[in-house]
Amino acid sequence: MNISEPEAAPASGPTDFELVASVQGGEEAAFDILMGRYKRPVLSFVYRMTGEADASEDIAQEVFVRVYQHLGTYKPRGKFTTWLFQLAHNAAVDHLRWRKRHQTESLDDAGKTSWTAAAGPHDVVRDVTNVEIGEQVAAAVATLPDDQRTALVLAEYQGLSYADIAATMNCTIKSVEARLYRAKLTLRERLHHLYEDARGANQ
Repeated sequence: MNISEPEAAPASGPTDFELVASVQGGEEAAFDILMGRYKRPVLSFVYRMTGEADASEDIAQEVFVRVYQHLGTYKPRGKFTTWLFQLAHNAAVDHLRWRKRHQTESLDDAGKTSWTAAAGPHDVVRDVTNVEIGEQVAAAVATLPDDQRTALVLAEYQGLSYADIAATMNCTIKSVEARLYRAKLTLRERLHHLYEDARGANQ
């Protein structure tokens, strides 16, 4: 499907554009539906961009504040998600710039998870291992240049097509492919030990 075409309706419920039109018509409940539909994807995107679990909730909330503020004048030129992730990208970059100015480095919570006290010892070991791997991956992703990190997160974690990523980043598909190639090459080099561990475990 061409990215300029309207999005298909979900399995049940109105399309994104129908919800946008409802919000523009004064139906506040339609915005709640939009938030419910995209809160988790936006939160995941912001987290992967910043590597900060604690700050991601606030940044995601800021994204939807911006969405609400601009919906009145929003005119669809492509998929709603393209515009949404552009706003999310801008909010994440704003936070990263703020963090750089304040010289804060907050990757300690990356990949944080929890388990219950009832979990068995093998479950705990597995969860701890997953957390450690998640932290290493998140830290490595966070060190990528902004354009490579954005393309990688949109492709690998949000599942966007190259065409949609190009529209979101305002670049060509060839540029997306090049950025993804460089990002994956860098991650493979920086996470070489994880690849070796996984290869050894499968032998």
